[in-house]
Amino acid sequence: MPGIGVFVCWCGSNIASTVDVERVVEEVSKLRDVSFVTHYKYMCSSPGQNIIKEAIQNSKLEGVVVAACSPRMHELTFRKAAKEAGLNPYLLEMANIREQCSWVHSDKKIATEKAIQLIRMSVAKVTKNLPLEEIKVSVIHRALVIGGGIAGIQSALDLAEAGIETLLLERTPSIGGHMAQLDETFPTLDCSQCILTPKMVSVAQNPHITLHTYSELEKVDGFVGNFRVTIKHKARFVDEKKCTGCGLCQQKCPTQIPAEFDEGIGKRKAIYIPFPQAVPNIPVIDKEHCIWFKKGKCRVCEKVCPAGAINYEQQDEYITEEVGAIIVATGYRLMPKNVYGEYGYGRFKDVINGLEFERMLSASGPTSGKVLRPSDGKEPKVVVFIQCAGSRDPRKGVPYCSRICCMYTAKHSMLLKHKCPGVKAIVFYIDIRAGGKGYEEFVRRAEEEEGATFIRGRVSRIYQKGNKLIVKGVDTLTGSQLEVEADLVVLATAIMPQEDAKELAQKLGISYDEYGFFTEAHPKLRPVETSKAGVFLAGCAQAPKDIPDVVAQASGAASKVLALFSNKELVREPIIAKVDEVNCVGCFACEKSCPAQAITRKEIRDKSGNLIKEVAKVEPGVCQGCGACVVTCRGGCIRLEGFSDEQLFAEVNVL
Repeated sequence: MPGIGVFVCWCGSNIASTVDVERVVEEVSKLRDVSFVTHYKYMCSSPGQNIIKEAIQNSKLEGVVVAACSPRMHELTFRKAAKEAGLNPYLLEMANIREQCSWVHSDKKIATEKAIQLIRMSVAKVTKNLPLEEIKVSVIHRALVIGGGIAGIQSALDLAEAGIETLLLERTPSIGGHMAQLDETFPTLDCSQCILTPKMVSVAQNPHITLHTYSELEKVDGFVGNFRVTIKHKARFVDEKKCTGCGLCQQKCPTQIPAEFDEGIGKRKAIYIPFPQAVPNIPVIDKEHCIWFKKGKCRVCEKVCPAGAINYEQQDEYITEEVGAIIVATGYRLMPKNVYGEYGYGRFKDVINGLEFERMLSASGPTSGKVLRPSDGKEPKVVVFIQCAGSRDPRKGVPYCSRICCMYTAKHSMLLKHKCPGVKAIVFYIDIRAGGKGYEEFVRRAEEEEGATFIRGRVSRIYQKGNKLIVKGVDTLTGSQLEVEADLVVLATAIMPQEDAKELAQKLGISYDEYGFFTEAHPKLRPVETSKAGVFLAGCAQAPKDIPDVVAQASGAASKVLALFSNKELVREPIIAKVDEVNCVGCFACEKSCPAQAITRKEIRDKSGNLIKEVAKVEPGVCQGCGACVVTCRGGCIRLEGFSDEQLFAEVNVL
């Protein structure tokens, strides 16, 4: 194909400092198929794009090569420019002379030669390119939000306020998440329940939100704009339509077990709601601890229920819903107790974590807001707070910072002083990370006004001596060894992803990092999107963050969904697999290899309707263009549009 234009970008000094751009232009201009070549300092800028547009129109270019950064960054930008100039956008190729050339070489001569070769390959490929047409698929204007914490609640409310029908999925009996467990929030010391419960009620009352609590995501099929999700409604053994939430069943139930919502400090019944403000206010029977399910006796709750809502025969129910987008807001968990051997967490009753301390502080908690030693129920005189308990510790597999610990420890020391004025609060810290609005001032207030003692240093060991806990540590500012007698120790434990995060990621087809947090498409430019189109992230499912950041990201994810739903049809790239039905033998090895489940089976029949054979069929809206089927096909009967054998051989042959 004659009439190829080549546009070489300096990328400021990113490329030009290592690659001799002018020599590249000189050598590329000698290539047989190149009729136009130029360079510019920032080709992705508006003037740079105008250079491309004008050259396409004035020089009648039939193909374009942009030698610049990674296609991941600006291929869409340059395709749009080509389309505006009247050229099919898929007759454009990018030669990556930044990440694959200038950034990995220090020798300018070698980098320049490599840049020339990369451009030669792209020119050879673009001569074999064919014009492709974008695929249009319909979009279902419904959304699924997975997780009913503050992130999921905010996303669901934002979508509902825009008139989008939204499904909110929560696997526990009530929405609210960890925020519902908190007493007050930093740095304003607002009552957590006071600011959260109105949002929870709004979710329940909003006509555009369908609430699926005590439910889990079982399966996800389909693609962006057209997902089909299977939801498992776990049996509550309570008829939600009949239950009035009177609470009589809970009062009469004879069984008591540690309450998960109170982090095991308080007790709950075998039939229970997690907390008084729960939404929905419908109890659940814990089958593992219910006397009827264990021994075939009791049924007290059934006898006392005035509405006749108890149903021991209720079974798990599976429903299928169709949605156009999914927001993942599954939150976090704390590092388990068995990791903290040196601190005795799990062995000493008076060593607790931050959430357990929150439940003590809460007026609706198991101690009615009193700070008491779990071992004897007495008020402590000395409380030691240990920051970075597990976080920033590669030995425990958590080298990252949990972000909120410095702030909530400062808050705990303040609230402790408010609840127990005479108590001594000692905080061991590595360094203080207070990077939010009003955060630094809040930490100073805890130390200077509220009287908490902050010691810069690590704690090496905690052991019990009588009814006291001996905390051994070091003050790194003075270099002195310390031993503190404490009545209560509170650990700022590491924030971790949910245990089943990897399993959920595999169901959704999204990626996750080495710790199990879901990975965003780009850390700066696409922070709420994932590698799978139509699936977005919000909150601590992506990484540890505080409530303001969680709420902001939740609204950001909702805005991305609204942008997706702004059109009736979704335009997708045509770089997908296509089957040669004539030569396909129907082995269906491609079907097994496809990670997107985009390959189905098609029957080929003669004019009389007799079955001739079955062949593979690629669903255009589902195919992600990964090419796994192409390399699997033994007969070479599948090709990937934009990456045909002819195109790839053309690149190789010019070297």
